[in-house]
Order: sequence, then C-alpha cells, then structure tokens
Amino acid sequence: MTIQWFPGHMAKARREVTEKLKLIDIVFELTDARIPMSSRNPMIEEILQNKPKIMLLNKADKADPRMTKEWQAHFEQQGVRSLAINSVDGQGLNQIITTSKEILKEKFDRMKAKGVKPRAIRALIIGIPNVGKSTLINRLAKKNIAKTGDRPGITTSQQWVKVGKELELLDTPGILWPKFEDEQVGLRLAVTGAIKDSIINLQDVAVYALRFLEENYPEREKKRYDLAEIPEDTVELFDAIGTKRGCLMRGDSLTMTKPPKSLFGIFEQKNLVPSLLRSLKAKKDTQLMRVFIFAKNCRYKEGGCEKKPMYTVKQIKRTNRKACRRRVIHSRACER
Repeated sequence: MTIQWFPGHMAKARREVTEKLKLIDIVFELTDARIPMSSRNPMIEEILQNKPKIMLLNKADKADPRMTKEWQAHFEQQGVRSLAINSVDGQGLNQIITTSKEILKEKFDRMKAKGVKPRAIRALIIGIPNVGKSTLINRLAKKNIAKTGDRPGITTSQQWVKVGKELELLDTPGILWPKFEDEQVGLRLAVTGAIKDSIINLQDVAVYALRFLEENYPEREKKRYDLAEIPEDTVELFDAIGTKRGCLMRGDSLTMTKPPKSLFGIFEQKNLVPSLLRSLKAKKDTQLMRVFIFAKNCRYKEGGCEKKPMYTVKQIKRTNRKACRRRVIHSRACER
C-alpha cells in the first residue's frame, strides 16, 4: 500500500515554518506515543535547523508505559529531552514549561546580561496530522483557542497562542511527507488515525492491525472481538469478526466496508494495545496479506476493471482451498 498525501496547506506550512524559525526559542515536536518513530516527519530535522527541542510523546495513556520509557531513553541518548504526556487529561503538561526553562536558561541569562527585557518563551509546536497539537494548545491555554477534531487536517494555517505570561506557542498544521517509502510507516499511521480514510485502503490496514494484534497481544484480540480462538487464515478471521459484528450480507458474504473501521477502536483504548513497535528497530510484517474478500464482482470496477474474481495459489499463498470454496477471493491485482 503506497500512500501519497501532501495537501497544499502542508506545503505552505513547511515554507512558513522555515520563515518564522528566527522568532522561535524552542520546538515542541509532538509524536504519537504508540508509534514514536513512525509519527515523526523525517523532513522536520531539516526544517528545524538544530533548534532546541523537546519531544512530546502524546497519547501516552494509550501506549505501553514500559515501551514509552524505552523510547524516552532512546531520545535522551540522542541528546533530545522528552516528556510522556496526555493532552486530553493534562498528564505531564506541567513539566513542559519547566523543562523549556532548563533548556533555555543559558540563552535567557545572556539576554538578561545584555539588558534585554524578560519575555515569554516562544515555542513552535509541530507534528503530523491528528497527533493532538490543537488539543495540547487548548489544554495549556485553559480555553478553546485552536480547533480540534478526531480526524487529520483540522488546522490548516499558523496561529500564535499566548499561554499565560511564560509561554507563547506558534501552532502549525500537521505536516506529513509527500510519500511513505516504508509501507509499514503508512500502515501504522493509518491505524492510529493520522491519515484520512478517503485516501487509504481500509482492508490493507485492517489486515495489518489484526495480524499485529495476533502476533503481540492475542488474548486482548480474542477478548476484544469475542473469539474463542484466532483463526490462522485471514479469510476465516475476517469471517469470524464479521459474524460477531453483524457485517455479513445475504448469502453469508462479508461486507468489508464495516469491519475495517470498527477494528481500529482497540488502538484507542487506554493501555489496551501498547506500542506498534516491539523494539527500537522497526521490523517488517512478513505476514501482511494482500488478500481481501469481495462480493460477486471486482470492487475496483469503478476504476475500469471488469474482471471476474479469480483465485490462484500463487496469488494467495496462505489462503486454504476450503475457505475459497465458501467465499470468493480476489487478489489486489485488480486495483491497477
């Protein structure tokens, strides 16, 4: 699954951030604590030009505390201060200004020695879409200043926000990079809601999410979807979940429009699914299957495809013949 998404407001935001860096004392880089590395824009380091920075691992309540500490230790080894926070309930937010003062102490001491009048810390808050920037700003300001929502792309322009006498924040739109070279990064971002549903293949993401849960948290997956056992076959797994969720159409065919979206709720629950990375080194998901269940004809016919669904062992290595007799299987080849 290749995802390319770089709306015009993101390109504009990148230019404006570069222009206003000279006004900034420190940068607050907001990441998703569940996927700290995948939710970091690789272009940010180039944009920030070695500005002092604090890594804010947001949504820490939804991540594994043990893994979060490992990530914080990792960032500290890179010489970057980090804080685990939750912008919704305020966890860890009281440390932001304190840590900023510690980092900027020498700079403000020099300014004082030169007779410069004391002023508020000017911070740039930056991160990918839907990582919680606006929620964080509203929490710090103790009033609703920035627009918030549970979908990416809410903030589309920059704005200065005053947080008491000690802090001024420059809010920026979430900035993604034009193309995800690593498919795993795109999948992790999609699972955690950083990418709009309209530009992703929900089936791809659903398979990835389910297989991740099966590999790392099988008991939680069984409890979440009320399964006695987790079928090894992806077709049977979708079938079981679809049956439990009432997503079967006439003729016992599974509609793939409802199950995928309902699958991702598990990643939003507190401490239920800790981290989408089991170690500091991202690994490939070798079991990611590109096989999905469709109704009678190819669902990509709107793209010009009029092929009948077909099944070959070469196309679908892990799908057993028994499942194929019960259900029509179609390869993603017809996406083209």
